[in-house]
Amino acid sequence: MELVYKDDDILVCLKPARVLSTDEPGGVPDLAREALGDPRADVRTVHRLDRVVAGLMVLARNAAAASELSRQIRDGEFDKEYMAVIHGCPEQSEGTLRDLLGRDKARRMTFVAPEPAKGVQEAILDYRVVGKKEDMSRVRIRLHTGRTHQIRVQFSSRGMPLVGERKYSTLNDPCEIALWSFRISFTHPSSGEKMEFIHEPPAGYPWSEV
Repeated sequence: MELVYKDDDILVCLKPARVLSTDEPGGVPDLAREALGDPRADVRTVHRLDRVVAGLMVLARNAAAASELSRQIRDGEFDKEYMAVIHGCPEQSEGTLRDLLGRDKARRMTFVAPEPAKGVQEAILDYRVVGKKEDMSRVRIRLHTGRTHQIRVQFSSRGMPLVGERKYSTLNDPCEIALWSFRISFTHPSSGEKMEFIHEPPAGYPWSEV
């Protein structure tokens, strides 16, 4: 696993697809320890990406850093942007998607709920189309809420599933899901410095198409 940045308090890495964000054998912290060459290193998950999603993640290297980064996430001071390739194209080149999302725990699936109910939460994201080709679009996405599978469900429910989507689409694309953690921004937990990291998605299909 590639480490983009490291110091005594944090690590910024590129999470591979199909790797769990949590601390278990083969999870992101485990791979980070391997990249550091120290199997006993203190590495802590403070935010998560879906297992199938790849891209930028920040990890804490001590309890104080984990606590401060977790606070920033709770207070909306941690900024995340994603890049995705979707089937189709939104009618507007940029806009906001708002939905009520519920969770079917038995099926491990998120769904758009018709009205407020127990367990249903509002989901909000902003998007901007940054590339189009034939029946696919590349969109840049900023989350205002962090619901499970939020991006995937909000686009799929509008007939624009992500390329490579398996759970919320019946299409059989020849690739992993095209959802990439593109940009993260936060305040360094010790120095107070504003930190920003941007990393483009990998080359190859479908990113090279749009």
